[in-house]
Amino acid sequence: MKEINISEKQLRLRATPLALLFYKQEFKTDLIGDLVSMQTMATDPSQFDALKFLQLVWAMNKADDMKDFPSFEIWLSSLDSFNFADAEIIGAVVEEATDGFFRGSRK
Repeated sequence: MKEINISEKQLRLRATPLALLFYKQEFKTDLIGDLVSMQTMATDPSQFDALKFLQLVWAMNKADDMKDFPSFEIWLSSLDSFNFADAEIIGAVVEEATDGFFRGSRK
């Protein structure tokens, strides 16, 4: 579990099988497939998909606290801003996803 702050809100993230389910239900695509496609940003930052990244955050946040959790659009509207230049937030999200979905692959 990781905690990040976005728009002065503290969000708890959990990379669990529930996050995979919520992502598929909401976005009709596979979280792992989208996560792997985001890895190209390491070598080509122009390939970064900000919306996919926020979808990942939403699914992991919902997996932590699914009771009365809003849809993606409503959740997004609750955020005033997001600093995609904040390496700490980006790193925490990627670390949680890596640790949760690819256990043992991180050295």
